[in-house]
Amino acid sequence: MTVSLIEEKFFETFGEEPDLIAAAPGRVNLIGEHIDYSEGFVLPFAINERTMTAVRIRDDSTVRVASVQRHNTIVTVDIKDVKPGLKGDWERYVLGVLWSMGITTGVDLMIDGHVPLGAGLSSSAALECSVATAMNHLFDLGFSLEQLARLTQRAENEYVGVPCGIMDQSVSLMATNGFALLLDCRDLSTRNIPFDVAAHGMELLIIDTQAQHALIDGGYAERRASCESVASILNVKSMRDVTMDQLDSYCHQLTNTEYLRARHAVTEMKRVLDCVDALSNADFIKVGLLINQSHISLRDDYSVSCPELDTAVEASLEAGALGSRMVGGGFGGSAIALINVSKTADTIQAIEKAFADKKFKAPRFFTSLPSQGAELLSRK
Repeated sequence: MTVSLIEEKFFETFGEEPDLIAAAPGRVNLIGEHIDYSEGFVLPFAINERTMTAVRIRDDSTVRVASVQRHNTIVTVDIKDVKPGLKGDWERYVLGVLWSMGITTGVDLMIDGHVPLGAGLSSSAALECSVATAMNHLFDLGFSLEQLARLTQRAENEYVGVPCGIMDQSVSLMATNGFALLLDCRDLSTRNIPFDVAAHGMELLIIDTQAQHALIDGGYAERRASCESVASILNVKSMRDVTMDQLDSYCHQLTNTEYLRARHAVTEMKRVLDCVDALSNADFIKVGLLINQSHISLRDDYSVSCPELDTAVEASLEAGALGSRMVGGGFGGSAIALINVSKTADTIQAIEKAFADKKFKAPRFFTSLPSQGAELLSRK
């Protein structure tokens, strides 16, 4: 949907024109999975698909939330009642941002989301960051991008109840066209890393397995808790401060599960930095190997893959991909494959056949170049 169309939808629903429209993208994480909450390094980039938020200030305390994708449904609540524990559905992500940012004035919001749901491409962060960007401009709050990242993370952690790390919100807000974002999840410092695969005759294929994942069911929280438990036993702030030698020296004090979860965190952080070095040398063979190692670690040590993701990865590699792995929180969602452009059609065909042979739901495919982060699209 374009800006003019969401304006029309806003007027149809609320009888007024919006004061402004903001947008924020979903993301793909090239490497560095499940380590943002351990204060590690991650290397995501924003995708083309994004969520738009049109908003208008009201002269009372009423908040009304509607979505282009949910026809004729308006959620209405008093801003004074917006606090953790308020029951609801998808609109909790919107209301959680209002609560986290300290909004006390009524607003009308229209949401138009185009990041695939349940695909591991961070549709929730795109929604949160589009709302936060809109609120920041609407009320001239002056929050920095780093502050907005922490506020939107707080909304998801404390209001929605998903103990996510800081990566998704950070890249949705801070990404730049043409670059992956090396993000230090300890202090939110960033460095743009050129990621121009097209110039080398390659592309990053995104494979939406359409196996739906749900992070609120406890699987995500259990893995985060394991890493925090290990950090406590080793008397360090986070897994960021642990080496493999240290981890091995404490293995007798850890459960087998704790050791495996921690091993993923420690080795994945190193893979991110190795990948940055490989990209700086345009060594895509090495990038592919690191991507493969990441998937194996997520599958075997972190246990967050699933048959559909493993099938997508295996079929991609058999078709000649340089590297392939699951992305996102896991338990479903999407995988990526670094492939030669000349093999795109063959790779897609191979994955489709592998899914059909196992009677899985047919996957969806798309590609995306590194795109711009959150932005204000229009203002009256």
